[in-house]
Amino acid sequence: MDRHVAFDGLHNFRDLGGYPTTDGHRVRPGRLYRADSLGRLTPGTPDWSRFLSLGIGTVIDLRHDWEIEKRGRIPEDASFTYRNLSIEHRPYNQAALGADVDPGPYLAERFLEVAEDGTKEIREALELLAESKAPLVFHCASGKDRTGELAALILSLLGVDERTIIEDFSLTELATQALLSDWRARNNGNSPNWPGFARAPESVMRLFLERLNSRYGSVQGYVAEALGMDAEALSTRLRENLLEPTPTTWQPLTYRRATPRDAPTLVRLRDSVALWMLARGIDQWKPGEKDEAHFRRRMDEGEVWLAHSANHLAGAYELWWTDEAAWGPRPAEAGYIHRLMTTPHLAPPGTGRALLTHAESRITEAALPYARLDCLSTNPRLRTYYESAGYTVAGEQPAKDGGLGSPYAVTLLEKRLG
Repeated sequence: MDRHVAFDGLHNFRDLGGYPTTDGHRVRPGRLYRADSLGRLTPGTPDWSRFLSLGIGTVIDLRHDWEIEKRGRIPEDASFTYRNLSIEHRPYNQAALGADVDPGPYLAERFLEVAEDGTKEIREALELLAESKAPLVFHCASGKDRTGELAALILSLLGVDERTIIEDFSLTELATQALLSDWRARNNGNSPNWPGFARAPESVMRLFLERLNSRYGSVQGYVAEALGMDAEALSTRLRENLLEPTPTTWQPLTYRRATPRDAPTLVRLRDSVALWMLARGIDQWKPGEKDEAHFRRRMDEGEVWLAHSANHLAGAYELWWTDEAAWGPRPAEAGYIHRLMTTPHLAPPGTGRALLTHAESRITEAALPYARLDCLSTNPRLRTYYESAGYTVAGEQPAKDGGLGSPYAVTLLEKRLG
């Protein structure tokens, strides 16, 4: 499955399915969606047909009445029920904030206000979710703050861990540029005053959860104390409605060599993995570091491969034939594996090892005896992963220039093939 559902006029429509819980279940795909404003949908368009095909039975609009009047609401249709539950009672203008406002603490405080001001509406939204037997979508304007906060409460009650909840919030970063473009189009081409506008750094959700936990002990404590609900009973109903056992069988991986048309997909995959890392405190990749031109260049100078399971993207990797930045001048004796990426939460177990094996087979076909790669010296967990796949440490490069303007230390690993 692909977490992001593609629409022409929507930028942040996502399926919450596939997230694992701490007890071996996962959120059932195709049952719970979060989105930016559905007021941009128009009957008779491909977007409208795509939306109706999801079988959604309830739409929860978290915006203010005046936002709906100004920007429109989703058109009426007999297939779903529409509810407007404005959970934010103290509106604020993010676009006009000063450049010195740090998004993390500022938005975390606004989220706490919403959690305590909007108890009536949040309670009703959670009840609708617990009762709904058909797919449900909730949305605000950009699908970031109000939508992200409600998603965090739901995922926590379902038993999803905090790192994944933080990651889910930060995935709006993949839509930031499109959301900014829409804002500029509505405002005569001007840009927002606040650099943090439409951004979703992990610090926002991390700080909000810290403050909510500090005040109430946990999300469950908040539900009991602030919402006046039986948190355990609510959690049980939500879990019965929205969870399924984690699959034990998966469709086999198929491989396809990437073409220039795949560059946007590769950028999105890399940025998704970067956000997964940041939510877990791994300071390695940042979103936006590699653009489409990077991947097209790697296709020209080497190989880039995609792996799919049941027609859904599971992962990708780059294969280089030289790597002087890390290994220095070397004879033509190795293939160099880079950017081994698996789709967070949605790839079949073992996809990373399968990608390594596929890359090694390509190196063997090129009649080269070594597979080589490197990893950050500060990431011992990744080094252990590669060592478990048969790679041994061949040295250290204390100042690799990866083209990002700041050299970094890497551990060099290699594996003799055949």
